[in-house]
Amino acid sequence: MRALTDIRADFPILTRTVRNGKPLVYLDSAATSQRPQQVLDAVADFETHHNGAVQRGAHLLAEEATELFEGARASVARLVGATEDREIVWTGNATAAVNLVANGMANASAGIGGAESARFRIGPGDSIVVTETEHHANLIPWQQLCARTGATLRWIEVGDEGRMRLEQLATVVDETTKLVAFTHASNVTGLVTDVAPIVARAREVGALTFLDACQSVPHIPVDFAALGVDFAAFSGHKMLGPTGIGALWGRGALLDALPPSIFGGGTVQVVTLEETTWTQAPTRFEAGSQPVAQAVGMGVAAEYLMALGMDNVAAHERRIGHILRGGVSELPGVRLLGPVGDPDTLDVLGLAAVVVDGVHSHDVGQVLDDAGIAVRVGHHCNQPLHRRLGAQSSTRASAHVYTTEDEARLFVEILATVRPFFGMSS
Repeated sequence: MRALTDIRADFPILTRTVRNGKPLVYLDSAATSQRPQQVLDAVADFETHHNGAVQRGAHLLAEEATELFEGARASVARLVGATEDREIVWTGNATAAVNLVANGMANASAGIGGAESARFRIGPGDSIVVTETEHHANLIPWQQLCARTGATLRWIEVGDEGRMRLEQLATVVDETTKLVAFTHASNVTGLVTDVAPIVARAREVGALTFLDACQSVPHIPVDFAALGVDFAAFSGHKMLGPTGIGALWGRGALLDALPPSIFGGGTVQVVTLEETTWTQAPTRFEAGSQPVAQAVGMGVAAEYLMALGMDNVAAHERRIGHILRGGVSELPGVRLLGPVGDPDTLDVLGLAAVVVDGVHSHDVGQVLDDAGIAVRVGHHCNQPLHRRLGAQSSTRASAHVYTTEDEARLFVEILATVRPFFGMSS
């Protein structure tokens, strides 16, 4: 990978100072990453020189906009191992991607989509399986789909370190299961999921699989086709791209059979006053005007990560994560959520979420912020896992390609001052 100083030079925001002139230490990348100059320039260049309606005009600007839009799709497809570019569907964010499939299944259950959508129908007597570690975005849409259709929501529990209890697959996933939705990496513990046994069990009973890849795509090599899942969601802003853009990946044949969840122009083949037929994927899901500049930026972010090499990115962030987790695990009165992990494996991502005894996470975050360190506080859109781990909230430091080892050590150093700051013995 390029030298870390060169990489950091690509991110202009990292040169700014905060809180009375302190250098910014940005450790909130699991919430949103920073953007390199290459992404910022690509978005500005599109808006300045190439803006046009994609796939709708016959003039030069429309042609250029369409070429950049579809080129971005191809870049993102290569990053995640898509076998065809059309397996990438642009969405507003990852949450929208999860809802796209959940709402498509609801529409199929209501009889929309004809015979080809039959495999997505769900109702009383059927089940959807999630896990106790799910981010809200990969829990609530399935919860609501069950509420609308009469299906039952089940879940795989986690152990005390937050690891999924995969031995429950044999009993929780059965012939009633229509879909298994699970995270590729936890945004609280950083644990990377062993995907293979989940996919194997789902296939055994004929269920579909949906992977929440928001915390994996930006940080480790990911190949959805090789993993064997059927759908996956990820977002642009966590992988060095702009906000307002995300993607759904799905197997082409499944996307062509899933009914749209948003209806309107751009998705249709034939429209009469009585009925409508839809195009194939991905356009059947991309109704209305699309976030073209954001898609272009996400494509450039994908190219940036591929140029660094995802193996290199993962190795760098493993080192940072081990410093974070190893350091905080030795602090008295501080509890790490999840395991310390082995720095030589991909088992845990570059993040650490901690509970400081006697101090609310918001107050911990304020002490860190006063030192120029930006972290996430709260439940990180993951209340069930916090509840399972016995924590109301936590303070999370998370790394990306631009994070230095010194920044990780500074986080540990300042965290050690929190309890004494509030008058508690260290």
